[in-house]
Amino acid sequence: MRSVLSVIAALALFMEASDAYAFVPRSRGLVVPQSTSTLQMKVYDWKRREADESTLNDLEATQFTLDNLKPAPGSRKPKTRKGRGIAAGQGATCGFGMRGQKARAGKPTRPGFEGGQQPLYRRLPKFVGKPTGPGHTKTIYNPISTDVLAKVDAGSTVSFDSLLESKIITKSKLDLHKFVKGSGSVADNLTVKAHGFTGSAREAIEACGGKCELLSPTTGEVLEPVA
Repeated sequence: MRSVLSVIAALALFMEASDAYAFVPRSRGLVVPQSTSTLQMKVYDWKRREADESTLNDLEATQFTLDNLKPAPGSRKPKTRKGRGIAAGQGATCGFGMRGQKARAGKPTRPGFEGGQQPLYRRLPKFVGKPTGPGHTKTIYNPISTDVLAKVDAGSTVSFDSLLESKIITKSKLDLHKFVKGSGSVADNLTVKAHGFTGSAREAIEACGGKCELLSPTTGEVLEPVA
């Protein structure tokens, strides 16, 4: 019994003499170690690995011209040679597999093809009145030759509607009309209204004392001449 009490007393003295919580990590300031590595970005172009480019790196003393511009290191890699043996990693089938549509010669599918399912360009809704096919990137006019201006009275006002009413021209599927130069003469002192005029047609009308008035493609009103 006395031995047990002596052991407990010895342990108590030891606890008082030493720090019982020494195993608990204490909070210290975070110290970020500074990197001492001399590792730099690898230059893939072997011709530039040993080249002295200190002059080009000095932006204040360098003027870039067409003869000293160079791509960034690693941005342009040599072309992969295929079908030249298995050592290159792209031998035999050249990465296209053994068989299948994508392994055959030629282009396998057209752009936008999704294997037969409804493609994305057909799943998306379309804007009404905004065609996206060929022929909708430019304004298409109904051409009217200046030869028809020889059949109207001098000093009159001419437009597509007046020509159509007098049966000089036929109707058109297009709403915008443009006068182009013909081979005939033009009546004198005409006021011609249209959505467009070619340079030669305008010169022919104004040479005979006429006037060209440009119409708005949306409202059909006469636009003010630009000074």
